[in-house]
Amino acid sequence: MTKKLIAASAALAACAATTAIPGPRGIQYVRADMSNPAAILAELQNAFSEFREEQTQAIADLRSGQEDVVRTEKVERINGQITELTQALETANQAIAGLQIGGGGGGQVDPAVAEHAQAFNSWFRRGDAAAEASLPQLQINAALSTDSNPDGGWLVPEEMANEVDRVVGTISAMRDIAMTMTIGTDTYKKLVGVGGTGSGWVGEKAARTETNTPTLEELIFNMMEVYANPAVTQRSLDDSRLDIAAWLANEVAIEFAEQEGAAFITGDGVNKPRGILSYDKVANASYAWGKTGFIVSGKADGFLAPTASVSPADCLVDLYYGLKQQYRNGATWVMSDATMATVRKFKDADGKFIWAPPGETGELSTVLGKPVVTDDNMEAVAANNFPVAFGNFLRGYLILDRFGIRVLRDPLTNKPYVNFYTTKRVAGGIQNFEAIKLLKIST
Repeated sequence: MTKKLIAASAALAACAATTAIPGPRGIQYVRADMSNPAAILAELQNAFSEFREEQTQAIADLRSGQEDVVRTEKVERINGQITELTQALETANQAIAGLQIGGGGGGQVDPAVAEHAQAFNSWFRRGDAAAEASLPQLQINAALSTDSNPDGGWLVPEEMANEVDRVVGTISAMRDIAMTMTIGTDTYKKLVGVGGTGSGWVGEKAARTETNTPTLEELIFNMMEVYANPAVTQRSLDDSRLDIAAWLANEVAIEFAEQEGAAFITGDGVNKPRGILSYDKVANASYAWGKTGFIVSGKADGFLAPTASVSPADCLVDLYYGLKQQYRNGATWVMSDATMATVRKFKDADGKFIWAPPGETGELSTVLGKPVVTDDNMEAVAANNFPVAFGNFLRGYLILDRFGIRVLRDPLTNKPYVNFYTTKRVAGGIQNFEAIKLLKIST
């Protein structure tokens, strides 16, 4: 079994070990066997059906001034269970995808890649000088690099690099929805046409005056470096039972994922990618290129309370239509789990819940018919915060990876430990400001 299969199997096992949680009416919404996406989806749809019934009555009670505290607590309990089921479904779907990507392990291994991995393993474990000397040429043979830089460390074997990237991809929500590219330089530049060409109606014999020249904006993305510096004793390295690739991947993957995920949302662009919330913001009615437009929630510290004529979902409808039509096809909502739990209770003007569970396994939940992903790096619902983003992130946000993850072996600084200074270079930023809109908690 390949390492990817092992990792995916472990994820499935973790799902299967989930403890059952009693729900309303004695229903076990989180069951012992949570490795089957179809079973989880059935439980999720069942829970949402009861949630819909109870929340509808809770809204009616609130509007009549006779709020039922017991019913409110019941709604919150079911809502929490829906959140857990949604997360379990995403985990199971990701694990199944990992199994499919990993394959059965029956493919042929490139001899050049295998030779590089063997030499890297010998250097990694024992600091073998001969193995280290062979790495520059072996990297080229294995198509990992066209140059080498011993002072900067060595590229990890292909299988190990793929493992780290795969884990990062499943943790960072932005990596799932944004455009990602791999480049071989430190800077990426892109020209964007933002209009400005003049035009006008003219008679057959009338003079044609010169019109304005189209405006081009240059976007520059500089590669930033994220690092981890795990340590292990030489005795552990000498133990041939230690899976080097799995160990390094486990040590750095989560840290890289958390650092990247936070940067893609809130990063200020200083030694890290620039996140979607870090750009200058402007009311959508006054939108200008280079800034992100926003719609207000209508309340200073949250969403509006439901009344006979007003729905707290109104601001989300405004945000939906604040995005130009050509971007709405392929658009996605991004918010934290806590915000999602609030939005799940909202109804539209026709009395229909704006949140809906997936229709099939492998799909995402939706808000107003558009998929929604949760990322807890998004801001909370509080005054002047921006807790919700809506946009076509494939067109709006760009993530750039510099090929390869480098490792520098350091057996001297921290004896008796051997440190492995591991680095990855990544850039990120908005590439189309029209394609992303934000919700601001404000009147």
